[in-house]
Amino acid sequence: MKKTNVVGAIIINKDNKILSVQRPLDKNLGGYYEFVGGKIEENEDEFTALKRELIEELDLVVEMEDSIYDRVEYQYDFGFVILSVIKCYLLEDQPIILKEHTDMKWLSINQLDDVVWAPADVPIIEKIIEDKEIFLNKNNKS
Repeated sequence: MKKTNVVGAIIINKDNKILSVQRPLDKNLGGYYEFVGGKIEENEDEFTALKRELIEELDLVVEMEDSIYDRVEYQYDFGFVILSVIKCYLLEDQPIILKEHTDMKWLSINQLDDVVWAPADVPIIEKIIEDKEIFLNKNNKS
C-alpha cells in the first residue's frame, strides 16, 4: 500500500486557540476537521512543505517552532499516512482565507473535542489535551 508523508500545522493564535479546518465533502475524509497542511513533495522537508501548504491553502505565513511536535502513522482505506505536525503561531491578526476548506474554527484546548477530527489527527489531539498545562508555552518541546 502507498505511503504518503504529510505535514500539518497546529496554529495557535494570540488567544491561545488552535485552528481547525474542515475538509470539503467531495474529498477523502470529507467533513472531518484537520490541521491545515498537506503532502510533502520530493526534495522538501516538513518545514518547507508546511510553509508552502499554508500559503497555498490559507494565504498565510506563520512563525514555526524548529522541531516536530508529534508524528503519527495511520492506515486509511485509501493509503498509509505518516503525519508530522509542527506548532505554529499566528504573527498578528492576519485574515485566514480558506482556499481548500469549507469551514474553520478556533478552538481552545478544552473545545478540541467539539469537532470530529480526521482519524490520523486524533492521537495528536489526545497528546495536546494531555500536555495542556505545558502545550501553550511557546517554544516548549513537548
